[in-house]
Amino acid sequence: MRRMVFVFFMILTVVLSGASFAGAQRTIIRFGVGPLQPTPAGTQAAFEPFIAWLAEQLDVDYELTATDSWAGISVAMISEQVDVAWMGPWGYVLANDASEVLTGNPITAIATVKYDERPIYHAIMVGRPGLELPLLDMGTEPADDVVAAWLAAAAPYSISFADLGSTSGYLIPTAFFQTYGVNPREHFTSYSEGATHAANETAVVNNQVDLATDFDRNRNTMISNGAFTEEQSVVYWQSAPLPNDAFAVRGGLDPAFVQQLQTILLSITPEQAQELQIGIAGTDNSTVRYTGFVEASDASYASIRKAGIFIGRVGPRTRDQEASSAEASS
Repeated sequence: MRRMVFVFFMILTVVLSGASFAGAQRTIIRFGVGPLQPTPAGTQAAFEPFIAWLAEQLDVDYELTATDSWAGISVAMISEQVDVAWMGPWGYVLANDASEVLTGNPITAIATVKYDERPIYHAIMVGRPGLELPLLDMGTEPADDVVAAWLAAAAPYSISFADLGSTSGYLIPTAFFQTYGVNPREHFTSYSEGATHAANETAVVNNQVDLATDFDRNRNTMISNGAFTEEQSVVYWQSAPLPNDAFAVRGGLDPAFVQQLQTILLSITPEQAQELQIGIAGTDNSTVRYTGFVEASDASYASIRKAGIFIGRVGPRTRDQEASSAEASS
């Protein structure tokens, strides 16, 4: 009888210790990455080694979701399907705005990615070679008559915009046209929207559309990957510099974890980025263009929010009104 009791308690001890071990499972962090490659599978392949390394440094397990639109990654963050995300600037602003309104606990940027060691990039409009259209560089602050001449020259062509959650493919070109009183849906002979950036470039190269929106980083990557040659599409318009993609966290995460994550991101050197092959998919492209991160906050994306307010897609928050008052008084 005593032996049976002893065996029973031994079994119970093993069961309870097993239950305790099962209850001490490692934290799972759900990462998300926007459409930085032509397909979600390509994005997954290009960024999973980096995310896996990041999870190892954080001592957590991870899940990675790659979306097929910039709006998609914003929705995933707002619905808390993703904890940490690599987001486009406009997608970040949309997610930050919606999460603040809906939950009062907004998604927040903690770092901005560097591309070729610079935390900026440009929205562009590309087109078929040979169009009777000069390059219009908005970074040079061209005179109104120069812009008017460019707009008149562009009117006979067709154009494709990217999805509504894209900074360079929708927000910035829309704000540009509206600044000069132009509705792109009516200005061009044909207007469409909703394409991926890769699809826009491909449509231009295949003569399916005259002009299309994109961003310089994507064009550079596609050329490096051999998707097309530099001569097969021409940059006809370029924005002023824009803040690069945000690395953002959802509200409610442990502040100590967020601080640790930010510290790791900011410590990445160009040499480490090369070793981690950040953003590299397949064997055809060995050029690492994402070389690290700089510190960021919501204020880093104020210019993007301002453009969103201008085109009527987001409303000003209290912080925007406070910023405007501070600028006026300075």
